[in-house]
Amino acid sequence: MNYGKKSTAKKRTALISRSSMMGKRARVSFIRVLFVSLIALCIAVTCLGVGSFRGVIDTAPDVDDIDIMPLGYATFLYDDAGNQIRKLAAPDSNRLPVTLDQIPVDLQHAVVAIEDERFYEHNGIDVKGILRAGMKALTTGDFSEGASTITQQLLKNNVFTNWTSESTQLERFTRKIQEQYLAVQVEKKTDKDTILENYLNTINLGAGSYGVQAAARQYFDKDVWDLNLSECATLAGITQNPTKFNPIINPDSNRKRRKEVLQHMLDQNYITQDQYDETLADDVYSRIQAAQEKNSSTENTVYTYFEDELTDQIINDLMNIKGYTKKQATNLLYSGGLKVYTTQDSKIQNILDEEYADPSNYPDTVQYELDYALTVTDPDGNQVNYSKEMLQLYFQNEDPDFDLLFDSPEDGQTYVDKYKASILANGSKVLAERVNFAPQPQSSMSVIDQHTGYVKALIGGRGEKTASLTLNRATDTTRQPGSTFKIVSTYAPALNEKGMTLATTFEDEPYEYPDGSPVNNATRSYNGTTTIRTAIQNSINVVAVKCLEKVTPDLGLKYLDNFGFTTLAHGTEADKDANGNVWSDANLATALGGITRGVTNVELCASYAAIANNGNYIKPIYYTKILDHNGNVLIENTAAERSVIKESTAFLLTSAMEDVVKQGTGTACQLDNMPVAGKTGTTEAYNDLWFVGYTPYYTCAVWSGYDNNEKLPDYARNFHKALWKKVMTRIHEGLPSKEFEKPASVEKLSVCEETGLLPRAGCPVITEYFDVGTMPTEYCDQHFYDSDDYDYNYDTDSSDQTDNTTDTDNSENSDNGDTDNSGDSNNTDDNGNSGDDGTDNTGGSDDNGDGNEDDSSYQVDYY
Repeated sequence: MNYGKKSTAKKRTALISRSSMMGKRARVSFIRVLFVSLIALCIAVTCLGVGSFRGVIDTAPDVDDIDIMPLGYATFLYDDAGNQIRKLAAPDSNRLPVTLDQIPVDLQHAVVAIEDERFYEHNGIDVKGILRAGMKALTTGDFSEGASTITQQLLKNNVFTNWTSESTQLERFTRKIQEQYLAVQVEKKTDKDTILENYLNTINLGAGSYGVQAAARQYFDKDVWDLNLSECATLAGITQNPTKFNPIINPDSNRKRRKEVLQHMLDQNYITQDQYDETLADDVYSRIQAAQEKNSSTENTVYTYFEDELTDQIINDLMNIKGYTKKQATNLLYSGGLKVYTTQDSKIQNILDEEYADPSNYPDTVQYELDYALTVTDPDGNQVNYSKEMLQLYFQNEDPDFDLLFDSPEDGQTYVDKYKASILANGSKVLAERVNFAPQPQSSMSVIDQHTGYVKALIGGRGEKTASLTLNRATDTTRQPGSTFKIVSTYAPALNEKGMTLATTFEDEPYEYPDGSPVNNATRSYNGTTTIRTAIQNSINVVAVKCLEKVTPDLGLKYLDNFGFTTLAHGTEADKDANGNVWSDANLATALGGITRGVTNVELCASYAAIANNGNYIKPIYYTKILDHNGNVLIENTAAERSVIKESTAFLLTSAMEDVVKQGTGTACQLDNMPVAGKTGTTEAYNDLWFVGYTPYYTCAVWSGYDNNEKLPDYARNFHKALWKKVMTRIHEGLPSKEFEKPASVEKLSVCEETGLLPRAGCPVITEYFDVGTMPTEYCDQHFYDSDDYDYNYDTDSSDQTDNTTDTDNSENSDNGDTDNSGDSNNTDDNGNSGDDGTDNTGGSDDNGDGNEDDSSYQVDYY
């Protein structure tokens, strides 16, 4: 190198030259700008991060507004004795709440050991856990290890309930930040025990079980407080993956997980080595399988007919009384943890279930009606629905008489297969199919405690019930009531406010409706002068129609409304059919049960229960109260009682209907140790058969008929009465026998049988009950015979029971005396299809066929 003087001077000149100085300054300025820019960028990024974090935190739920308690609990139904009869739960609400002191300490420790080992130390966030999970992710690439604490998981399940629908990492990141923030806030205001209790009541433990109590019942058929260490470890191992570690379907996976749980408990000094070894040797999985076998043999997941109607009633009441929408009411019922106290008497319900399940209670000849629905996807991708009516039309092209009744389900299935094959021939694919065969004839029954209006039991059909919320023939199906309607539509208003009595007489003679069609008695014979009592006893149609004519159909319809019927036609816009015809039940045919739509079993039963309850109607009640999840009364179900008829009228009708059972059309329904009052009902074509009767304890209605409204054959016209008698006999076993109580407003009086007036010498005399306000005061003016021609026998009967008719019933053949000719009514079956030809015969006569009474049976008094 040249270090000479000249060279050195040259270099010094270059260094201090203007161009050199400018270059240095430019480089320094660039570095300074770059440094400042980097600082500014860091500050901006930091501010942006802080702002974003602040924004995430600010949009988090307020800790004072959140509820960490589980969102869904099972609802329980209880019978009238407080026994649990059913658990109702949505798929994610099979949860049975328990307090922490009911949960074994071993289970608490097992869950903490495997899920959050520093639970009792951290403040809601486990920093060590986060660092551990982060290091594992960086070193191994495995991001599966979580660092969420029990508090965070509780918030995720009960506050951030939409986490399963997160679709982006940003959404997941936002939720995790808010979750961690709230976890710290929650732990500032909530103790660890409360957090752990809610978590153990929340977690999904597989097999449709949420919370440790539901899981204990599911897997071990025992309560959670009875679990041992081995069983506790088994449950704790499920939480990470409820399907993978389900001990029923994946016992081997659960066994490995249980061992891991026990190892954590050992490492954290929750158990000793001896406990660890002993628990590992326990064959807990054999007990789990045994519990499943027991549960499957005893648990019936199909609701009963009573429970079907009960759930409908609850949802309607939650909507109408509490103001919920239908969706809200349904969610509350199945996820709200309600306690519903029903009116059902399990003993009575079991009697109905057993008798309806007994094949010997039905005709030997059984047919099966097909209920069918098919949904397919056609080659163009369209969904197409097919019904049983379409199947019937398909085969009626070959056989016009084809119906949906078969001698066996196998026979019916051949037609189903043939029909389905014709549909699938074009390449369509089955999407859904329902095939069900219901035995025929069918029947329904309801039992009501008339003093309270409580429905004690009901059954909506015979045969196996294969699904919940299916057709309920006791509450959903409307059928023609036949002669049972004579009492509530005609004789009740006649006696109650039209001044008539049981001794009032009508001429039983050929008679016509206003349109000129004849009113026929069942026997097509007539009996002349007939009292109302005799007309009720022998179900005489002509008298009923004449009586309603005097009462007026409008008043009769008003009484039916007051008796609680909700299916009647009133000539309003709501009663207009598809052809524009407006229907009304304010006509004479209503006297014989010829009405537009028919009635339900329960409503008919309730109307007779009103008579049995001294004339006071109570709307049928299926539950008494509903408690919410916290034990507060949500609904107190106390139905208002209203008077429909006077107490005296109720007793007079009861007395007349006792004669129906003693010596009229209902003798097959007599009980050995209890008085019965009731009325039979039969439509002319034998589409519907009824008996509605009551004792001093209960009211019971039974119906029988074909679902498709076909005529019942001769051999199937009495089994409903036998069912009624068997059920009511068993219900009344052990109950003290007692009579119907006569009110002070009713007195006995001897009157002329033919005029109903006070008798003179020569009058045929009967002794009858009267309301004190309608007792006759005038004397008969039709009989003037010399008194010496007669013996004077005065009534010395001190009992309250009137016996003024002859036993003329053949009981088992009584269907021949109780059919009604209801004239121009429009009868429809429960599907809205036309029933019989519109000339129902639900009235009747005595069963000996001649309709004549034996006057020698009367106790004759003379004045």
